[in-house]
Amino acid sequence: MKPVNLNKYRKVKARVNKKARADQNAMAFGRSKAGKQKDTQQIQTLRDKLDQHKLDKE
Repeated sequence: MKPVNLNKYRKVKARVNKKARADQNAMAFGRSKAGKQKDTQQIQTLRDKLDQHKLDKE
């Protein structure tokens, strides 16, 4: 019978758990790059529209 390195299995288990938690967080908090860019573009459009309606003080 060959001795088994338990540290190897412990590390694999920890890695799997960490990956599972990362996947859950990505589902809960993650956003795609396209989604972020779309929101940034919408915010910029709204700012431009607001700036167009500002009155100049002379």
